[in-house]
Amino acid sequence: MAETSTGAVLGRRALNRALLERHLLTERHRLSAAEVVERLVGLQAQDPKPPYVGLWSRVEGFRPEELSRLVEDRSVVRIALMRGTIHLVTAADCLALRPVLQRQLERTARTQWGGQLAGVDLGALAEAGRELVEERPLTFQGLGALLAERWPGCDPSALAMTVRCLLPLVQVPPRGVWGASGPAAHTTAAAWLGSPLVAEPAVDAMVLRYLAAFGPATVRDVQTWSGLTRLREVLERLRPRLCVFRDESGATLYDLPDAPRPDPETPVPVRLLAEFDNLLLSHADRTRVLPDAYRKRVCTSNGLVRGAVLTDGLVRGIWRIAGDRGAAPRLRVELFEPLSAADREAVEREGLRLLAFSLPNGGGEVFFTESD
Repeated sequence: MAETSTGAVLGRRALNRALLERHLLTERHRLSAAEVVERLVGLQAQDPKPPYVGLWSRVEGFRPEELSRLVEDRSVVRIALMRGTIHLVTAADCLALRPVLQRQLERTARTQWGGQLAGVDLGALAEAGRELVEERPLTFQGLGALLAERWPGCDPSALAMTVRCLLPLVQVPPRGVWGASGPAAHTTAAAWLGSPLVAEPAVDAMVLRYLAAFGPATVRDVQTWSGLTRLREVLERLRPRLCVFRDESGATLYDLPDAPRPDPETPVPVRLLAEFDNLLLSHADRTRVLPDAYRKRVCTSNGLVRGAVLTDGLVRGIWRIAGDRGAAPRLRVELFEPLSAADREAVEREGLRLLAFSLPNGGGEVFFTESD
């Protein structure tokens, strides 16, 4: 690290190693699934399967049944939180984080669907939605249809999605249970967990949690992860409790004093990241792990985030499990650049482990393609 009058300069590789260490990707750890979900401030979870793969890549000996039990016994829940996206979080974090993000979610509702709900009293809409989903869990399609009976002429989808922003709605099992299927049905967090949301939103605590999992980070990084704005004043308020650095472009980085910042030359293993892994989504400048040249190949224009291949801590390709009907499944690895023989072998070994984890009967093979 070079010293400047404003603090140490952390290069991209130093930021990379700090992030990988905090995300438990420098080695697999013997931690419970609940501990990891809490440490990472949740796992992005639009689709039910990625959180399981995310835990597999971080936890030694992780079995999907462990997370399924947590979903079923209500220790973890699926709810719209950061960036308005579905996250799998602990019950405690659900109750604590949603109030911090509530105002932004309400702003999203007004921006995206307000024009379709002109004249609708949002307070009355929220209360009607609460009564319906607490009577029995409902899909958004079912909720929208019932709400449209009271507000005829309004788009049912707009009604349901606005309620999603106004109320803390959790998805109930079997959604999110490994190997199970079922539509995403919702009820309120308070009804599902038997506890109210915290009365006083604690934005400072949320920012500190972010830095512990994703730092060192800029103000823009924290805002990108959370979906909130105007967080500069929060970080300046916290500044006496933090370490302050600079990145190579001169931007101010904030971090916790006792957070790990490994040697930039620390070796790291090959890892296969889950789809939608927050490692790739939680910074304004993602180049600490995702080179700009590859960003559009990983984060697609239609909102998908591909499973990614990390070698030496950086994204070098993407993966997916595919297979024709009746044929053995295959893990397809698309490389963005050539790998050394050792890294290629390591990717293949990790791919075979992922196939063994993901498929009920094991088996399958890994094959490589390369793109320009």
